[in-house]
Amino acid sequence: MSEKIDFNLYLITDRKLFKAGCSMYVAIETALEAGIKAVQLREKDLPIREILDMAYWMRELTDEFNAKLFINDRVDVAMAVNADGVHLTQNSMPAYAVRKISGDKFIIGQSTHNIEEALKAQEEGVDFITLGPVFKTPSKMQYGEPIGIEAIKNAKKSVSIPLFAIGGIKPENVQKVRSAGADGIALISAILAAEDKRQISEEILRLLK
Repeated sequence: MSEKIDFNLYLITDRKLFKAGCSMYVAIETALEAGIKAVQLREKDLPIREILDMAYWMRELTDEFNAKLFINDRVDVAMAVNADGVHLTQNSMPAYAVRKISGDKFIIGQSTHNIEEALKAQEEGVDFITLGPVFKTPSKMQYGEPIGIEAIKNAKKSVSIPLFAIGGIKPENVQKVRSAGADGIALISAILAAEDKRQISEEILRLLK
């Protein structure tokens, strides 16, 4: 891993996993208490003011636990709340443009779904990528069929930046993904939809050691 990327478990938000009366804030706080050190705020369908409000409280929360905060796509929001980084999509502005706007202050991640996208992201100067979906998962259905473990192995031969596997990763397949060469994993529902969020966070962190 690089000096900038000092985490191997990357938690991504999805407020739609929470029923009315259940708090995403509490869930994120529980995961941070368990030792998670990086969270991405990813609520693409919210209006900008709501994303900004969420980003401010998540900045406070991550600061409290000395964890990194990434904002999905919105460089303006990331700058406003003094986030640690941004996470780009395939439709975002390229990393070199983000560096120019931010004065090179952000750690930049990018979502990729195949080796070509991974290589392009590296070329454009991102610090790390997520690659997937590795396994079948509802949140990544729009990206097509799972790419499988072999795709992780192949990508690791070609890219030198840290690679986080994403999509359908659970405690029972963490070791498979690590053995394939992934530097870390990115999770949404495995933690946020779990009954005992602290226990599952601690278990996955142990498996990643």
